[in-house]
Amino acid sequence: MTMTTGILALIILTVILLQVAVGALLLYFHSKGHYKKLDNPVDEAEPAQNTSTKATSTTAVSTITRSTTDEESYHPAEAAWKGFREFIVQRRVPEDSQHSVCSFYLAPTDGQPLPPFIPGQFLTFKLAISDTDQTKSVVRCYSLSDAPRSDYYRISVKRAQAPVGLPEIPAGLASSFLHDQVREGDTLQVRAPGGHFHLMEAEPLPIVLIGGGIGITPMLSMLNTLLENGTDREIWLYYGVCNGADQIMKEHLQTFADNHHNFHLYICYSAPLESDIEGIDYQHKGRVTLHLLRDTLKLMRYQFYVCGPKPMMESLVPGLQEWGVDSGDIYYESFGPASLIKHEQPQPSASAEPITVTFSESGKSIVWDVGAASLLEFAETNNIDVMSGCHAGSCGTCQTKVKSGEVEYTQQPDADVEPGHCLLCISTPRCDLTLEA
Repeated sequence: MTMTTGILALIILTVILLQVAVGALLLYFHSKGHYKKLDNPVDEAEPAQNTSTKATSTTAVSTITRSTTDEESYHPAEAAWKGFREFIVQRRVPEDSQHSVCSFYLAPTDGQPLPPFIPGQFLTFKLAISDTDQTKSVVRCYSLSDAPRSDYYRISVKRAQAPVGLPEIPAGLASSFLHDQVREGDTLQVRAPGGHFHLMEAEPLPIVLIGGGIGITPMLSMLNTLLENGTDREIWLYYGVCNGADQIMKEHLQTFADNHHNFHLYICYSAPLESDIEGIDYQHKGRVTLHLLRDTLKLMRYQFYVCGPKPMMESLVPGLQEWGVDSGDIYYESFGPASLIKHEQPQPSASAEPITVTFSESGKSIVWDVGAASLLEFAETNNIDVMSGCHAGSCGTCQTKVKSGEVEYTQQPDADVEPGHCLLCISTPRCDLTLEA
């Protein structure tokens, strides 16, 4: 039988369409594979103990430990100096129209070049704050908000206001002190940069930076470093605030967006003012949500860095995982307690023996209160003088020697804990316990 020209053409067309369809399917599953890496470990370069279960009780989210980049400028300054070092405030710069955020430029009084840090890390401050007739020492941590420099460090601090409708809760003690009393020429006691939330350079993936409110500060450090170093990595920044009155570094960010083709800026106003113009002052009306990310990001693999208030974290971090983002590609830092899900402590049975916590330096032995969230809360309630900072297991300020007994952690510590010590802010006693405090 002779095959007609029409039948031959139809066969050829069918073969071509099948090849196109197979190619499209392969491309689709290759792209999905960037998100769904079900058989791969979180990070083969890091030991297993460097993962934590912050986002949900069943899924692990990476907590950043240490960069493995070859660039010297990213080497951590963990051993830069011991204890606290004296810095002078060179400049104070209000960053928003309401003067609720102020940047402090800090230089060491000894004039020595500053060691570099990894963008995203923080400084720990010991502040001598006068309260009526006494002065007390207060320890607080603030993220570095600029790229590493040899002559200064910069932090940008938001004044913590008293909650609306709750006059019994005071405004932020440390932030008010910095805003109201610290002036140019004053000196501050500063511990070397630290923290495990920082930029990862081991794999040159495109980066998504998400900052809510003052959570923009570590993102600025990462962004400034990347763009000033001439990276060709694609960078998306999603910055959520109420409106233009709350936004900081507006001109700085817009200049970056205008001058760097690989930087994509999404300013999100949840409650824009009448004077705020969509498309000019901001790109999205509403909060930073998973829906926004899915609408604006291409289907490919990214590193996600998220920092902001707890409600944003509780929505975005588990949402990213549900979207299919590999847990090893999500890095975050939350304000307040670092855990996104508060793990309820198991209540002892009625027949369980009470636990006694002894503070050897203070000479007090006290029966453990099973309702206490942590040993730090328990110590403060019982007027035990212990240093503390972040209350989230990140800064290491409350590290205390365990003389006898054992503790258990409510979450994995981000700070490096010395052998035989514990972090009071995220631990509870397992049995009778003696602490050097």
